[in-house]
Amino acid sequence: MSSTRRSFLKTISALSVAVPSWAAGREIRCDVAIIGGSTGGCAAAIAACRNGLRVVMTEETDWIGGQLTSQAVPPDEHPWIESFGATQAYRAYRNGVRQYYRDNYPLTPEARASTKLNPGGGSVSAITHEPRVSLAVLESMLARYQSAGLLTILLEHKPSAATMQGDRVESVTVKSLRHGPDKTIQAPYVLDATEMGDLLPLTKTEFVTGYEAKSQPHNHQAFTVCFALGHEPGANHVIDKPEEYSFWRDYVPKMNPAWPGKLLSWSMTDPFSMNRREVFFDPTLQSKGPGLNLWIYRRIVQNAIHQPGSVRSEVTLVNWPQNDYWLGNLYGNTPEEAARHLKRGKQLSLSLVYWMQTEAPRPDGGAGWPGLHLRPDITGTDDGLAKYPYIRESRRIQAEFTVEDIHVGTDARMKFTGKSKDEVTAEVFKDSVGVGSYRIDLHPSSGGDNYIDVSSLPFQIPLGALIPKRVENLLPACKNLGVTHITNGCYRLHPVEWNIGESAGALAAHCLKNKLTPRQVRNTEKLLAAFQSSLTAQGIELEWPRLRPR
Repeated sequence: MSSTRRSFLKTISALSVAVPSWAAGREIRCDVAIIGGSTGGCAAAIAACRNGLRVVMTEETDWIGGQLTSQAVPPDEHPWIESFGATQAYRAYRNGVRQYYRDNYPLTPEARASTKLNPGGGSVSAITHEPRVSLAVLESMLARYQSAGLLTILLEHKPSAATMQGDRVESVTVKSLRHGPDKTIQAPYVLDATEMGDLLPLTKTEFVTGYEAKSQPHNHQAFTVCFALGHEPGANHVIDKPEEYSFWRDYVPKMNPAWPGKLLSWSMTDPFSMNRREVFFDPTLQSKGPGLNLWIYRRIVQNAIHQPGSVRSEVTLVNWPQNDYWLGNLYGNTPEEAARHLKRGKQLSLSLVYWMQTEAPRPDGGAGWPGLHLRPDITGTDDGLAKYPYIRESRRIQAEFTVEDIHVGTDARMKFTGKSKDEVTAEVFKDSVGVGSYRIDLHPSSGGDNYIDVSSLPFQIPLGALIPKRVENLLPACKNLGVTHITNGCYRLHPVEWNIGESAGALAAHCLKNKLTPRQVRNTEKLLAAFQSSLTAQGIELEWPRLRPR
C-alpha cells in the first residue's frame, strides 16, 4: 500500500470516530436521524448536511455504504448512467471511484488515461470495483461534514426501540453492538435507511412485506451472502468441507416454473425465457464455453489495467443464482429463525466455494479449481464472506402513493395506455423527486416462485411514495418506499436507492427550513414546485429524455 493511500485511510478513520459535543452523550438531539448507513443512508446524509442540518447516521456494521460496501455488490446501473439518469452527487461518487484508482493504484498509462475506467472490467457494470474503494470514497464525501461538526456516524449500532407522540416519531434508541451504552436519538425527522425497513415495526408505521397479499406476506425475494474469490493456478486452497455441503450439493430447487436441475451446477433458469440457461466458469480466461463466463461477470480486480506484478490475482465477486438463498427470510419471523436462515445462507455460499474448488466441471473436462480462494482482505471479514447479506426486498411503507407495474412496466403500460412499444413511456409523475431505470428483476422467492424479469421503462420517483400514509416525520431512504413486490424489482438498484435517500434527506431539510410537512409539500402545487426547484438546483434530475424501454 502506498504512503499516500495509508495516510488517506488514516485520516478518514480518524474522522469517522470524531464526535461533536452535541452528539457525545447517551441522549442525542439533532435535526435528522438517519437510521442505517446504507447506500441510500449515505446519500441522505450528504443531502441533509449540505443543507446545513445536524445529522446522526447509525450503521449496523463497521462499514457504511450498504450494497456498495458491506454487502459487496458492485454497482448495477442503466446504460445511460455516464450521461444522464443520476444525481450529481451519485455521479461525483462514480468519478471519485475512478479517481481513487488513478491516485492510489499502479495502473498502466492506458488505464490511467481512460475517462471511462472500469476498474474490474466486469460485464455487469461500467464501474465494477473493490468494496473498500467505495468505502473510502463515501467516507471522503462525508468527511467535510464530520469536520464541520454537522455529522456523527455511529458504527455498529442497531435500532432497538422507538417512542411515538401521536403520529410522530419522538425518539429512536440504538443498541451498541460493541457492548457500549445504548443511545437515544431525538430529531424532528427520522429517516429509515436500514436494509430491511427495521424502523417500520418499531414505530408502528404501516407497512407491507413480500407479495402484499394477506396469504403471502412472507413470500420474499431471495437474499445472497456474497463473497470475493481469487485464483492461484497450481495452488491448493481447498477449504474445510462445509457442514451443510451434502445438502447443497444435491439440492434441486422446487420452483414454479421448474428449475432445470441442481442448484450447484452451470445450468440455471434463464430469467427472460424461463428455459434452461447454460453458463460457464473459467478463472484462467483460456477457454470459451456456452454463454457467459461467470468469472468476468462481476469481476472487481483485473490484471490488464495494473502494472505487471502489482496485483496478487484477479478477483471476482460472487453474487449468482447459485448462492441465492430462498428457503426462509431474514425478517417477519423470530430473531432465532432469521439467524438460522442467515447461517444457512452462509453455508450455501461456502458450499458453492467448496464445490467450485473440488467438483465443478471445467471447460477442459476436468473437475474443480483448487487454486480458488476466498479473499477476506477484499470483504473486510475473517471468512471472506460479505459483512452483511445482500437484501433485495425490504419492508415497504404503506404510502400516500404506491408505484405499480402499470406505471413503469413496458407491457403493462402498453396494455393500460393502448400505445405501441415505440410510443409508450412510464407514468409521468407531477411530484417527481428523481429518476431511475432498471428491468423489473425479481430473483426466486421464498414462496417457490421462479424469476420474474420483464422490461420496464425509464421511470420517475414520485414524492408520494416517500410519504407514509399516517406517520408525519418518518421518511424511507432505502428500498422501503411505496412500491409493490413487483416494482421493487426496478426500484432497488444502487443509483435509484441513492436518489431515494438523497431526495429524502433534501425533503427533511426543506421542510425544516420552511416549517412544512412532507404532505403539505406534495399536496400544494406551489410548495411542490418550490421543492422540485430546490432539488434541480442541487443536481437531482426529475425527468428523462425520450428513451426506449429496457
